Amino acid sequence: KITISIFNKHCNYRVRSSAGNQTNVFIFLGFSDLQHLQLFLFILVLLIYLIILIGNSLIVAVTVTDLKLQSPMYFFLRNLSVLEICYTSAIIPKTLSNLLSERQTISFLGCATQMYFFLLFGNSECCLLTVMSYDRYIAICNPMRYSFILSRKVAIRLASVVWIAGNVVAFEQTVTIFMLSFHGSNKIEHFFCDVIPVLKLASTDTSLNDVINTVLTVVFIIFPFTLTITSYICILSTILKMRSAEGRHKAFSTCSSHLITVTLFFGSGFITYMRPGSSGSVDTNRAISLLYTVITPMFNPIIYSLRNKEVKEALRKLLGSSRTS
Repeated sequence: KITISIFNKHCNYRVRSSAGNQTNVFIFLGFSDLQHLQLFLFILVLLIYLIILIGNSLIVAVTVTDLKLQSPMYFFLRNLSVLEICYTSAIIPKTLSNLLSERQTISFLGCATQMYFFLLFGNSECCLLTVMSYDRYIAICNPMRYSFILSRKVAIRLASVVWIAGNVVAFEQTVTIFMLSFHGSNKIEHFFCDVIPVLKLASTDTSLNDVINTVLTVVFIIFPFTLTITSYICILSTILKMRSAEGRHKAFSTCSSHLITVTLFFGSGFITYMRPGSSGSVDTNRAISLLYTVITPMFNPIIYSLRNKEVKEALRKLLGSSRTS
């Protein structure tokens, strides 16, 4: 609450203290060329959002209530589901509102707030996916020491670091962007307040912001992805040495769901933030953004529930008990 209060005061100060033609309202152009499809897009995005909310809420429910799902792996999975709900809720409700409006607008403060929460939950998810790969590495490559290395206290500390790091970086990055002056065009070629489209509208030099974005992309996308891939190379080597076919199948089944999620999330993020700012058409940028903001969060609960025997059994138990009651 203190962070958000300081952030709001800073943005209000920027709006009041800037010159008279300082942009106070931004206009989204993300779906402006698809006006004939806006009702269809509204229904489609709404259905996907409901799937995200219901699917991830069910995973949170089963990992809280089922005694068999109390290991660090499911604790991190619960955090991932909470992040997915928050991550999409920072973007989709406003997008749905704009799809029903003639003028798809957002206030200066609203844009800054949306970007802050998008970065908070996005950066946190990058870190959490890396922590989850480390969890799988310990569980498969060093199973005898798993409960010692990743105790409940350690898991809670790792999750806390993930959320705190995401919050600090999101706040600093958002403030440095909205300290810039916006006196020119107020039309964002996107459907939400992402970093690169907003920076394109700045009236002042953005060289420092470009450097910061590149560094953060390395820290929160390339470095975590490299650690994750390294973990899975070690995991694959260990799995191939297993004598038991059942053990190999279980290990592959557990890890493949996480690897699919990592590939979708980091892959789309890498394409978005490592390309030159001017590259890519509006349609291409929109499609890639929809992949990591809408499609991937929808598939996550499906991937984890279908490829994880324990989660499937817990879901059956939870849904069966709700019907009988």
